[in-house]
Amino acid sequence: MQEEQLDQNELFEHFRFVADKGQNALRIDKFLFNKLENTSRSRIQAAAAAGSILVNNNRVKANYKVKPLDVISIVLPNPPRKIKLIPQDIPLNIVFEDNDLIIVNKNPGMVVHPGHGNYSGTLINALMFHLQDNPMFQTGEERPGLVHRIDKNTSGLLLVAKNEMAMNKLALQFFNKTTKRTYQALVWGNMEESEGTITGNLGRNPKDRTKMIVFPDGSQGKHAVTHYRVLEQLGYVNLIECRLETGRTHQIRSHFQYIKHPLFNDQEYGGDKILRGTTFTKYKQFVNNCFTILPRQALHAKSLGFIHPTSGKEVFYESELPDDLETVIEKWRKYITGREPEVD
Repeated sequence: MQEEQLDQNELFEHFRFVADKGQNALRIDKFLFNKLENTSRSRIQAAAAAGSILVNNNRVKANYKVKPLDVISIVLPNPPRKIKLIPQDIPLNIVFEDNDLIIVNKNPGMVVHPGHGNYSGTLINALMFHLQDNPMFQTGEERPGLVHRIDKNTSGLLLVAKNEMAMNKLALQFFNKTTKRTYQALVWGNMEESEGTITGNLGRNPKDRTKMIVFPDGSQGKHAVTHYRVLEQLGYVNLIECRLETGRTHQIRSHFQYIKHPLFNDQEYGGDKILRGTTFTKYKQFVNNCFTILPRQALHAKSLGFIHPTSGKEVFYESELPDDLETVIEKWRKYITGREPEVD
């Protein structure tokens, strides 16, 4: 028999999903593989064999076919790990703050919230110290006030709510895609057009689920649109501005890899190699020196516009480029004007 009634032993729910009304019949191991990050199908099958996967409170095998509105749980005998958040006195570059919100210009290399081995030194740890008298940051919630995120190695503006009213109103704007966000990036190669749009569904790369990939036929992933314009041509790289119509994980990074113009020094999406230029040793040394100065993808969240949750007025904020990105851009400017590039 494929289903087995759950024993009344003490088990703890780690994950819970409810299948959509229109869910097609799909093996549960494949269903969960599509839902869970950083796991494998064989690991899911092992969990099913161990009786850890439940559907409507019944244990099921890996070949169970998910039906509409099935309630699916993964249970284990140990409770889920609860991250104890500790306030930490970490300097913050605050662009704006009032009673409802705070806007931070995040440094590259800072993780936004705890998880996946980063349980301290995050932006949330810093905000808990800065806002230690704020009730929202005393609840133990792992992501208090966050209405959006940017990658660890992406710098730039991040908006955080300071109360429930602001949280709901700001989160709704991000959900409805009415916020106005621009990014600046350094990409490999000269863009064929001075401005354009990249459209392509984004989903988890089946070969490496920490990365995203474009599905051109739209068969998988979520609809994603990136608008761009070239700000400056710098020889073998271009400085561009991006405006997001959608806000998917790694959207800019994966979209520009897709059109064969990956971000400069983006190690996950192929930009950490010398993709354009000459074979001269001095040029290679110049690029490698730039990689050393900017040990991350060349991406910065430059501006942010939204409707203030209390005043109802549209507000707009901009940030300066961080030193590492500004230095590398300036080095490319000197390089293309024929001056000898600095080699440290």
